Parts: sequence; C-alpha cells; structure tokens
Amino acid sequence: MKNNEVLDYIPVNSFDYVKKIISEDNLVLKVVKERKTRHGDFRKLKNGSNQITLNYNKNQFRFLITLIHELAHFRVSNNTNKTVRPHGIEWKKTFKKMMLPLLNNKIFPDELLSKLAKHLKNPSASSDSDIDLVISLNKYDLDNGENCFLFDVLNDSFFEYRGAKIYKKINKLRKRYICEEIKTGKKYLFSPVSRVKKINYEKSSG
Repeated sequence: MKNNEVLDYIPVNSFDYVKKIISEDNLVLKVVKERKTRHGDFRKLKNGSNQITLNYNKNQFRFLITLIHELAHFRVSNNTNKTVRPHGIEWKKTFKKMMLPLLNNKIFPDELLSKLAKHLKNPSASSDSDIDLVISLNKYDLDNGENCFLFDVLNDSFFEYRGAKIYKKINKLRKRYICEEIKTGKKYLFSPVSRVKKINYEKSSG
C-alpha cells in the first residue's frame, strides 16, 4: 500500500501533520488484519528500509496514537547510533514531542485530550496499560457489540473472551484479575480493561 493510505484511518484534521512525517525516505507503512497481542510494530528490513505495521482499526483516535507511537520508534532508530531501550527515555521524549502538535480539540475530543495529556507525562510501552485512557478510547470504537470491560464482571461470574473460550472471574491479584478457563481449568491473568462478553453459564456436573 502507499503510505498516504493510512490517512483513511485517522482524523481529518491530522492529515497535514501526518503527511509530512510519513513522506520520509525508507519508510514503508502496512495496515494488516487486527492482531491480538499488539496494535502496531516497527522494524528494520534487510534491504535497509523501515517498516511500520499497524492493525486495521475503526477507532481513528487509537489508530493515530498507535501510528505516532511507531513513528517515534522510527525517529529514534534513525537519530540514534547507540543501542537504546525500545521504550526508554529517547523514545518517551520523541513520542511526546511528536504528539504535542496533535493535542488540540480539532483532532481529539476534549475528554480524550485530558487523558492523553496525563498519559504523555510518562508514556508507557503500550497505551493499553493506561486504564483511564483505554476506557476513554473504547468509547469511540465502532464495533463494541455486547463487549464490556472485565472489571465490570462480578467475581465468580462467567465471560467469553474473543468470541471463543469461556472463563470464570475469580479475584484480583495486584493490578490484574485471575480467571479460570472452564474447559481446561487453567488459570490466567487478565488486564482489568480486557474486552469481554458477559454470559450465563452453568457448569455441567457430568
């Protein structure tokens, strides 16, 4: 795909700013089917070019944040000769600097602006670790369906995750929830902002 095609996924008023950044040499942008473990990634290719892969996403605000997140990796890679931590001080400074021109209510709703400003004080490796920001962003998803956040599910209640496996919510351990997969009895840790579907389920006694 041509790099300018990513403009189809971001707010209109961010076009001019983003166009300038993605026109840089040796940068390839790809939009792919949604992956479960990440919103996007950056890597250097063997031919010397740089590739950013982004999940297809109907939420234009989340897509824009992810795009700038990965473009910050690209900038750090181009401007730093030494080995640095992927989400270390260099990336944090670059990400904040690249996001600042976008922090206005012509691009983001006021509610999101306040959460983003707080997030950018010390941005984390994934915006999904910022619960307040995730909750605000999810309000702008176009395909919520019957999904809710895991923290809205009562302990000892059942839920479906990603349209497949059924789990029972047990209790909280630090910042995450222990949940039991019904079929196998295995226990897993879930983020409180995991998107799940509440269900009525009766475990068979046989």
